[in-house]
Amino acid sequence: MATEAKYSIVREVGRGSYGVVYEAIVNQTRSKVAVKRMHCNVPENVELALQEFWALQSIQRQHENVIQLEECVLQNGQVFQPISHHRYRKSDSHLLLIETCLKGRRCMDPKSACYLWFVMEFCDGGNMNEYLLARSPDPQLNHSFMRQLSSAVAFLHRNQIVHRDLKSDNILISHRRGSPIVKVADFGLSKVCQGKGNVNQHRFSSACGSNFYMAPEVWEGHYTAKADIFALGIIFWAMVERITFRDGDTEKELLGTYICQGKELIPLGEALLENPNMKLQIPQKNKKSMPADLCKLLHDMLAFNPKERLDAFQLEVRIRQISYGKKRQRSVS
Repeated sequence: MATEAKYSIVREVGRGSYGVVYEAIVNQTRSKVAVKRMHCNVPENVELALQEFWALQSIQRQHENVIQLEECVLQNGQVFQPISHHRYRKSDSHLLLIETCLKGRRCMDPKSACYLWFVMEFCDGGNMNEYLLARSPDPQLNHSFMRQLSSAVAFLHRNQIVHRDLKSDNILISHRRGSPIVKVADFGLSKVCQGKGNVNQHRFSSACGSNFYMAPEVWEGHYTAKADIFALGIIFWAMVERITFRDGDTEKELLGTYICQGKELIPLGEALLENPNMKLQIPQKNKKSMPADLCKLLHDMLAFNPKERLDAFQLEVRIRQISYGKKRQRSVS
């Protein structure tokens, strides 16, 4: 990275379809940061990069459970330029990126390498999927993660941001204060809703996300911010009962709930779309593994009809009321 004067890249820590994440050091302070590089070579990638930038920049106040963006740097050839969503005059390169996104064709010089570099806080615990699967089930940890995640999503929805790709490997873990802190990350598919008012009034039509976490209405292409609550419901249920599947592309073991049809695993949202009256078997494994109020909460998060599903603000209140950690702690002792 040609802002070497400011950062030094240490090693690669993750790689996905659209970007590479590195561990880096701020040369002046020697503190660690994460640096995500997104290649803006085709309009689809440019749109993902800009949506992540717009979402993270639009949050005026920081939330402990949402990944913090330190700065965003646009590389065009050998030129590196910090960019800001709020700056009055955008650079020519920044405007060309936006034009690429709007026109659906590359407007940058095809001979120049073009990247967006996101400098973010560094999370030393990896992603939530790896973190949980490397440890024995812990009811108190589950309860803490549920509380933190419901708070993060309520914060995002209050700020008119719908994530649209919540899953356990898009959630990072930080150990800075001893106990693990979750950080919602990967905002490439997110949408910043224009205007004020209730985020749940905004309608979306482009089906996106990861199959096993998508709400029934997302499969249909008509949905609201409540699709994020369905995804959280999948995460919570899988986390509590340690339900996993093997991803066909990466062969990784992932936390997620599903319906079995013979040897085939059907995403829960897709199965509900085919059979809206299907009764969910919660808990799936051991009836004693889950108190009644948590079981009811998951049913309310995974309701087929979005109108019957909790919104993020109701969820935040309900999570504080469930007896999960306390009940389990008493039964263990």
